[in-house]
Amino acid sequence: MPALDKTGPQRQGPMTGRGLGCCRRGFPMRCCGCCGCNALQTKEDKINSVKAYKKVLEEEIEEVDKELADLQK
Repeated sequence: MPALDKTGPQRQGPMTGRGLGCCRRGFPMRCCGCCGCNALQTKEDKINSVKAYKKVLEEEIEEVDKELADLQK
């Protein structure tokens, strides 16, 4: 939610993104409060969220590296 205004990606409304945020479908009570839902998140939940986000970023970096390699051929 780039603008933190609860409208989701491209202003399409909540639950319309890739499900990477803290309020993704199925996990509404583990929110960090960044979007105004005011639910609590334990330290362990936060650690797991950050690890999952790190994995997503690493996968995106791999995709970018592959695309660069293809372009440089």
